[in-house]
Amino acid sequence: MTFLREALRGSNRFVVRLALVAALGGFLFGYDTGVISGALLYLKDDLGASSFEQQAVVGALLLGAVAGAIMAGWSADRFGRRDTTIVAGVVYIVGALGCALAPDVTTLIAARFVLGLAVGCASFVAPMYISELAPQHLRGGLVSFNQLMIVTGILAAYIVNFALKDVAHEWRWMLGIGVVPGVFLMLGMLRQPRSPRWLLEQGRDDEARAVLCRIRERGEVDDEVEEIRRSAAEEGTWRDVLAQAARPMLVVGLALAIFQQLIGVNTVIYYAPTILEDAGLKADAAVTQALGVGITNLVATIIAVVLLDRVGRRPFLLVGTAGCVASLVLLGVFFSSGSLQDSANWLALVGLTAYIAFFAIGLGPVFWLMIAEIFPLKIRGSAMAACTVANWAANFAISFTFLTLVHGIGRAETFWLYAAMGVLAFVFFAARVPETKDRSLEEIERGATGEDREGRFTREPAPTRTGT
Repeated sequence: MTFLREALRGSNRFVVRLALVAALGGFLFGYDTGVISGALLYLKDDLGASSFEQQAVVGALLLGAVAGAIMAGWSADRFGRRDTTIVAGVVYIVGALGCALAPDVTTLIAARFVLGLAVGCASFVAPMYISELAPQHLRGGLVSFNQLMIVTGILAAYIVNFALKDVAHEWRWMLGIGVVPGVFLMLGMLRQPRSPRWLLEQGRDDEARAVLCRIRERGEVDDEVEEIRRSAAEEGTWRDVLAQAARPMLVVGLALAIFQQLIGVNTVIYYAPTILEDAGLKADAAVTQALGVGITNLVATIIAVVLLDRVGRRPFLLVGTAGCVASLVLLGVFFSSGSLQDSANWLALVGLTAYIAFFAIGLGPVFWLMIAEIFPLKIRGSAMAACTVANWAANFAISFTFLTLVHGIGRAETFWLYAAMGVLAFVFFAARVPETKDRSLEEIERGATGEDREGRFTREPAPTRTGT
């Protein structure tokens, strides 16, 4: 496999190690996404949590993540990608301990908000940091390590949920074990170099060259320094983010962010055992069967990581979105038929598993990869922050309303509503999302300034000027 061969060659091995450590920020996101699905089944009885309070426990992390992502944009530009991630690890440890020791629902909600600050911050900074270290021919796979770690964290959480389901105070242990990845992220990032792009922005040229000498072949360093300097010549502001030249990129980034959540992915993750319980399985069996969903998520993501730089972003995005729509329709059909629920509850597991597989090869990795690619360096921090905030805000809106929708319009209708959002997403992606495979971040920036008459982001690079 080309990606694996290239990743293990020369200086690339060091870059792979750096990317894996930084991607632990994604693991934090994944672990908390997955662990709450099992913990809810037990804490709702232990703490007497109502449906609204259960949604608040889930939603508190998401609100915190919105705030964390907002702060991360400023912090990543001011203090650097590495140091911002270290602080996120410390905050995560505090939040995980607070969840484990919470005496009541109110305290648990507050602790989940603190966790969200760390998760939102790390989910924004990790893809940016990795994209700025990665060589262009490996960037797709390496940035997708973040998504790989997200799904690894989800699977790890499902395994923890399964292992602890018969232990006293099971939900406290489930949430408290989150301290472990927080410690690994904090300690791991202390040994990482700073982003060379950020160092050059700060005028620390010698340090930037020293980092590039460790992660690039000798003959590539000078060219990359010049590329970065050209794109970082001007300091960006929010006015630049909203300027007409950047607007097509911003529209694409925000659409990817919002549609990723409007198709309901994290309701499936947060409430997978609850959905399976509604399909007729007992709580312990639902936790066990959710393991299959987590394994599928991981395997499909590995496939995407290996092939994204060979096949391209658009094919995975379009096929994955179409598959999600079909799976959501299947789930709606299952929950609309009483006879199917009585005789074929395995269809719910099939629908959930297929949905997760298609998401894991499409919107899962492609969103985080593309927002790290499509924005010019001078506005990358602010623009990525805007997209990450939009993603978390949409995540909150969908997750906080899932149980309300189920009780209000029905399970089948809820899944069909998400399917309709998926159809809109597919149409937009087909029309507006460009291909960024085999293009450096600076080439993407130059190509993005070329628009057609409808203001769309061009799919092909703008012609490179030659001569003087």
